[in-house]
Amino acid sequence: MDIKPLNAIVYNQEKVDINEVIAPPYDVITTAYQDELYKKSPYNIVRLILTKGENRYEDAKEFFQKWQEENILVHTDKPCIFYLIQKYTTPNGRKIERKGFIARNKIEKFETKVILPHEYTMGGPKEDRLKLTKACEANLSQIFLVYSDEQKIIENKILPKYLSQKPFIDATDDNGVENIVYLIDDEEDIKVFETTLKDKTALIADGHHRYETAMAYSEISQDPEAKYVMSYFTNADDENLIIFPTHRIITKFIEPYVLLEAVKKYFDMEEFVFNSTNKQKVKEQFLAAIEKSNEKVISVGLYMKNVNKFYLLKLKDGMLDLVDAPDVLKKLDLTVLHDLIITKELGYSKEEQMAQQGIKYIKQEFEAFDMIDSGKAEASFIMAYPKMKDIVDISSQGYRMPQKSTYFYPKLLSGIVINPLK
Repeated sequence: MDIKPLNAIVYNQEKVDINEVIAPPYDVITTAYQDELYKKSPYNIVRLILTKGENRYEDAKEFFQKWQEENILVHTDKPCIFYLIQKYTTPNGRKIERKGFIARNKIEKFETKVILPHEYTMGGPKEDRLKLTKACEANLSQIFLVYSDEQKIIENKILPKYLSQKPFIDATDDNGVENIVYLIDDEEDIKVFETTLKDKTALIADGHHRYETAMAYSEISQDPEAKYVMSYFTNADDENLIIFPTHRIITKFIEPYVLLEAVKKYFDMEEFVFNSTNKQKVKEQFLAAIEKSNEKVISVGLYMKNVNKFYLLKLKDGMLDLVDAPDVLKKLDLTVLHDLIITKELGYSKEEQMAQQGIKYIKQEFEAFDMIDSGKAEASFIMAYPKMKDIVDISSQGYRMPQKSTYFYPKLLSGIVINPLK
């Protein structure tokens, strides 16, 4: 993989409070949150990545040019790489420090297998992002790439030099994630990044639409800068890289006993009975059991409306033979669940599943339970944490993960750095 430092454009922190101008990626910003971000600062990055109004792309272009003229946005003195540490606490109390860096990488077609996709994309978002890229002639947000380096060369050789220095950015986002950024412009240090990744391949963890947009833009732009795209790189061999699951929620009415009879055909079941006083404790035991069981056999959790039990579902021997999917995909709990239960037993068409008609895909674990408790859904299938090895195996063999299967948390902020394409 060919990577380079950024000819970076950054916020002038003498003129703005960085906490007031950063934002999450455009695709997770609701209309209400967009309004909040607009109110935070007249210079919030949301005005570039998700502008209001009818002339969104032209307005974004005007904001971008005006902010540079006003020195709200400025160029760094030298090409640089941004080292990012994101600190947060998981729901079960584990403190995480996810480490990575932001640089440019040469855009590669998927056939070269230098950059591997793992999810499918849709046309609408790509068209939207291409129009924005054409208008601003810049990458406003990063692609999220994962590479493998068991030696952890960058973490061990480069990072310790900078940890004692004052960060370039120290900002906490609205989810309570602390984002600490060190600016690295030393040429010898940059060479370490370049050589470490020279022979590596990378997996797109998040930002498939943005990467395919960059591919399309590179084909229509004559500028050599457009042959590269801004990405965030993190090491798959770092234990702080956690992939959260996306749970499946059935919202179309189904009787609990009907669902249980369907599930029993394929899964052995273990019950976790609870009452009003011990529900939280039993829930924690249930969630731990899903992870432990999934290490040995494909296992899924089930919680249904008006049933005071959690069910641990363990796939029976021989059931994988009934799954209509390539062998490498059969190792996934989602593939098995969708094929055997959601499609065959519950009768959801592929189109209904893609459009989330009668079924929803929920990232937050608590929400998957709350939708049952509040009566907004009939059943929640609680998924185990995905394994990076499975994702890499699937991608390297030319396949892609099921829709909405991975959730790399925390999201990467927009507003840390902008990569000009001219």
